Amino acid sequence: MKKLPLSDIHEKMGAKMVDFAGFYMPIQYTNGIKIEHETVRNSVGVFDVSHMGQIFIRGENSVNFLQYLLSNDVENLVPGKVQYTCMPNHNNGIVDDLLVYMIDVNHYMLVVNASNIDKDFNWLSTENRFNCEIVNESDNYSILAVQGPKSKDLLSQITNGNINQLKYYNFFIGSIKDVDNVIISRTGYTGELGFELYIKNRFVEKVWNHLFNTNITLSPIGLAARDTLRMEKGFCLYGNDIDDSTSPIEAGLSWITKFNKKFINYDNLNKEKLNGPIKKLIGLELIDRGIARKDYEIYCSKNQIIGNITSGTMSPTLSKSIALGYVKTEYSHIGTELYVKVRNKMLKSKVVNVPFVK
Repeated sequence: MKKLPLSDIHEKMGAKMVDFAGFYMPIQYTNGIKIEHETVRNSVGVFDVSHMGQIFIRGENSVNFLQYLLSNDVENLVPGKVQYTCMPNHNNGIVDDLLVYMIDVNHYMLVVNASNIDKDFNWLSTENRFNCEIVNESDNYSILAVQGPKSKDLLSQITNGNINQLKYYNFFIGSIKDVDNVIISRTGYTGELGFELYIKNRFVEKVWNHLFNTNITLSPIGLAARDTLRMEKGFCLYGNDIDDSTSPIEAGLSWITKFNKKFINYDNLNKEKLNGPIKKLIGLELIDRGIARKDYEIYCSKNQIIGNITSGTMSPTLSKSIALGYVKTEYSHIGTELYVKVRNKMLKSKVVNVPFVK
């Protein structure tokens, strides 16, 4: 396992550490998952997500390269803007979902999933028909995600930039106290007001300490609460809800799949959007007592399998079991009654709107 620059600090703060995507990561601290979850929903918490990857693209043809490579329309970006997108493969699947930062003209940063860093870099290199420079800087950067309603008030005390004017999916390069050249973006994976800080590894401990030295109480948050938070908002997790075999259309990601330009697998995905996908990613709320977990089977009756769960948890906000999963399209309508097989029991559930928590 790779250790994060702050791994020792997490241990000293009482974190339970686990192997996640080959990284030694804090899954929860002493307060427990429910309290950590509620802290982010009601106040402010900080996640160390330094396992995520950063790959930089440069070159005079970088826009053309990214337009070909990615599903979203990169030409909508200007320096200081961020875009959520995915990399389609040639077989109707997704190589990865990611964020694109436009640092400057012909200069972009791709923020990719930890488990896909090497795969993505190899994919980029293989598909690079545009003579772009591709540099994997993942081992040099740390990311701290400051998330929750009080995140703006906290950061406004320690940054030189106008954090109050920063719009959603925008960023600036500024300072956190005496640490310069920090990428400060209004993004996150919780559905709350929040920011992500990209810091060179040698300065991340100093920034961590600055975050904990304001007049606003800040709590460290682990991966387990990160998962329940993203689940309540219906955000996809790569390796669960999307992967090399799921298309962005069936995953409900048509909104980041723009057919005003040609990209990898354009023809097949355009046909799928026009004709409608065979299966769809849906939100499920369990009516019967129990928790739906990844790979549990979904039934339209007690004897016909129509899909499977991809993510499931007990929602701390709703005190209900919620799940994401794929079903045949004809069973994807809101209100449809379905069953999830949990330990040989058929638990009644219903299709609901996503996000689960507005």
